[in-house]
Amino acid sequence: MPELPRVSGKDAIAAFEAHGFVLDRIRGSHHVLKKPGYMFVLTVPVHANRPLKTGTLRGLIRGAGLTVEEFVASLSQ
Repeated sequence: MPELPRVSGKDAIAAFEAHGFVLDRIRGSHHVLKKPGYMFVLTVPVHANRPLKTGTLRGLIRGAGLTVEEFVASLSQ
């Protein structure tokens, strides 16, 4: 299993947007992303460019239906 990178919420949102997710709404510091035709929503915490905790990021990646490799590849785009 590849190592999970340390990324901020803003960087994670950009990676998920590369896979078709769009920003639906912002409530406080939590950005809610939806993908048309996909039943799950992603709630990404954005706290002043602090990196996401690994468990939170892994859960978001799993919820998006991605693998860690796909997520890491979309970070470099």
